Amino acid sequence: MATEQLTPTQYIAHHLSFNTKPVGDGSFMTINVDSLVTGVLLGVIALAILRWIVAGATSGVPTRRQAVVELMFEFIDKQVSGVFRHGNRNKFVSPAAFTVFVWVILMNSMDFLPIDWIATFMEKVFHVHAWRPVPTSDMNTTFALALSVWILMIYFSIAAKGFGGWVHELFCAPFGSNPLLWPFNLLFNAVEYVSKPLSHSLRLFGNMYAGEIIFLLLWMWAATGLVGTFFGFVLGLGWAIFHILIVGLQAYIFMMLTVVYIAMAHEHH
Repeated sequence: MATEQLTPTQYIAHHLSFNTKPVGDGSFMTINVDSLVTGVLLGVIALAILRWIVAGATSGVPTRRQAVVELMFEFIDKQVSGVFRHGNRNKFVSPAAFTVFVWVILMNSMDFLPIDWIATFMEKVFHVHAWRPVPTSDMNTTFALALSVWILMIYFSIAAKGFGGWVHELFCAPFGSNPLLWPFNLLFNAVEYVSKPLSHSLRLFGNMYAGEIIFLLLWMWAATGLVGTFFGFVLGLGWAIFHILIVGLQAYIFMMLTVVYIAMAHEHH
């Protein structure tokens, strides 16, 4: 669709439409194909790039690409070491944190690509009329990531305390083990368990969705004429520079919350 043929409302609604496919009759489940395909593709690209860097790694003077990855991993490992103090962090937690950070920052970075270019490419090449390129602006994606962390949190909690110890903690912490307090303890812990994936997912989704909306407004302004194009470009460039901070910061926060939740799962109450 050409931008000039759409009203502002239609333009925004068009670019915020998912490429949705029903599962079965669609009454129970649908899949946002654009979020799923883009997320998986970026994950494969990240693995391929890291595999390429590892294959060329040397024990002597590192190449530039090796040095960048080593600095990034050392930074993340340092952050993890300040939070996770429950065993060998290099066995799982640091690699998981690195994986989460790289994957999320790649998905966030799709927001820098002009959405009209992507829409035009998908329409002309694949005849797809709706394609949202930022997986983390889809709440299904962020909630799936947060739910994966939530499952890991429960797994590590049971692994550290045993199933009986985990259940005992649900009913006996934080108010005490008196049977009269069991319902209150369970309710308190249920609220905590529910709030963690919600806050984890909604924080990332909200920031990326807001950034996507602002980019759409600026691109729409750029289509209003020569003056609009100039100011749209200048403001779009300024927002893109500022958005670099948001993209990196949100990936960092999501990674740190992942580490914090896993570390909390090892703590005994």
